[in-house]
Amino acid sequence: MHGATAALAAPLTVTHQRAADALPPHGTLLDVGAGGGASSLPIAGGAGRLIAVDAGQDMLDALRALAPADLDVHTVRGRWPDVHTGVEMADVAVCGHVVYNVADLGAFVTALTEHASRRVVLELTEVHPQSRLSPLWRHFWNIDRPTTPTARDAIEVVTESVGRGVQVEVERWIRPDPGVCPGRSDEEIVAIARRRLCLPATADPEIAELLGPSPRLAPSEVVTVWWPA
Repeated sequence: MHGATAALAAPLTVTHQRAADALPPHGTLLDVGAGGGASSLPIAGGAGRLIAVDAGQDMLDALRALAPADLDVHTVRGRWPDVHTGVEMADVAVCGHVVYNVADLGAFVTALTEHASRRVVLELTEVHPQSRLSPLWRHFWNIDRPTTPTARDAIEVVTESVGRGVQVEVERWIRPDPGVCPGRSDEEIVAIARRRLCLPATADPEIAELLGPSPRLAPSEVVTVWWPA
C-alpha cells in the first residue's frame, strides 16, 4: 500500500494526466493489476465508478480502504486477462508496472483495449524493474542478467496488438522521487535487495555500499503509453 499512499500525496504523474484527459465526469475507470491503487486513486475523484483487478485480495482490500467514501468501487480478484470476461466495460483502462510480468503481452493488451471505450494507458519503466540489481548479480555471483525486454519491446507489441492504423502515443519522463519504495527505510531496501540476490544478512554492508546513498531498486526512467480504444 506504500505506493498508493505516496501517489495520493504527490502531484499527478504523466500517466494520471493522460488517463484523466479521457475520463468523462462520473465515468468508469478500470485499473488492471491495481495493487493498492497508485495508478487510479489519484484521479478517481473525477470518476463515478472504479473497477480494480488484482490477483491479491490484500491489495484490493487496501485499495478499497484508501478509496473515497463516495466512490463506487468494484473489485475483481484474479489475473488479467484470465478474468477479463467477467469484467464490465469502462471508459478508460489504466495499468501500471505490470507488463514486465506478463507472459503473453499481446493477449493482455487486446483484452485491455476491448474493455475500454475511450483510452488505454500503460505505465512501465524504460528497462526491466530489476535491472538496477544487474551490476550486483555480476559482482556477487559473476552472472550477467538479461538486458531485455525493455519499454521499446513492449511498445512494439502494443502497436502490433492494437493494429497499425491506431496511433500509439509514447511519453518518457523521470520519476520525481528516485526512491522506489515509499515508506521504507534504506535498511529495508538493502534487505529486499539482499533477498533478491539470495545472499546472507552479513552481505548488507557491501550491498549498501554498492547501491550508494538513497538506494533504490528500480529505474527512475518511466514510459507512459496510451492509445484510443
